[in-house]
Amino acid sequence: MPIKIDNDLPAKSILEQENIFVMDENCAIHQDIRPLEIIVLNLMPIKQDTELQLLRSLSNTPLQVNVSFFRPATHESKNTPAEHLERFYTHFDEIKHRKFDGLIITGAPVEKLDFEEVDFWPELEEIMKWSVTNVTSTLHICWGAQAGLYYHHGIKKYELPKKLSGVYKHYTFHKRTPLVRGFDDSFLVPQSRYTGVSKEDIVADERLEIVAESKEAGPYLIIGDGGKNIFITGHPEYDTYTLDIEYKRDMERGLNPDIPLNYYPEDDPKQKPIKSWRCHANTLYINWLNYYVYQITPYEL
Repeated sequence: MPIKIDNDLPAKSILEQENIFVMDENCAIHQDIRPLEIIVLNLMPIKQDTELQLLRSLSNTPLQVNVSFFRPATHESKNTPAEHLERFYTHFDEIKHRKFDGLIITGAPVEKLDFEEVDFWPELEEIMKWSVTNVTSTLHICWGAQAGLYYHHGIKKYELPKKLSGVYKHYTFHKRTPLVRGFDDSFLVPQSRYTGVSKEDIVADERLEIVAESKEAGPYLIIGDGGKNIFITGHPEYDTYTLDIEYKRDMERGLNPDIPLNYYPEDDPKQKPIKSWRCHANTLYINWLNYYVYQITPYEL
């Protein structure tokens, strides 16, 4: 089944060229089923890239999913055209009266700042508080996961000795847990961050459960409050070239970054990167939508 998005969203034509089933609004209104209502709080600078990445993964489900986007009103986005933001994004004040089946909070390039130093932090706190009563399940990604763990559970992030960048092997703990149903014993995930969270702090909170981790990258999938909140410390939604773009950007900035681990053939940045994580990424989003949203959310929102 398809995702349903705005007819004019630029991502629509790209997804259709990739043979991804995207339903337009005219077709969707003639189907006698209730689609899931998923809203994305997009905190990334280049919002079109993140839209595409998330929509690719959300499209691989037998459920019909309505996807919409919003952004903080307290932060000025400088890397996405104003016309795009005005056309396809709302603000929290415009949707806070509504209820949603699922919420996705993306990462943001503000890792080295304390949470309280981020200009949109008070608004994000309000959104996370609202999600407790107005959203069936919230998916937090990368910095969004660290922010959610801090807000809901008081778990602080810490700065890593150097940037964690590459594709890392991860392992599941509880294969009967619906979130990792269908996963292999080990699987690969892109990571790109300067900060992390302590496994000991997570284990000490009985409301949290780690269901997958990496020896190098630490806890990866963390379930909070039985699935009300799910925290993903990596970037399963990344495209093939996302780490490549980040690496070359950091090189141009004179940051002298390490070559992303397990990413380029023979660790040669001149070669095409290897995409090795898409199957598990799609399975993760399918499992979230099915077991933590669709199976639990009320028919009448």
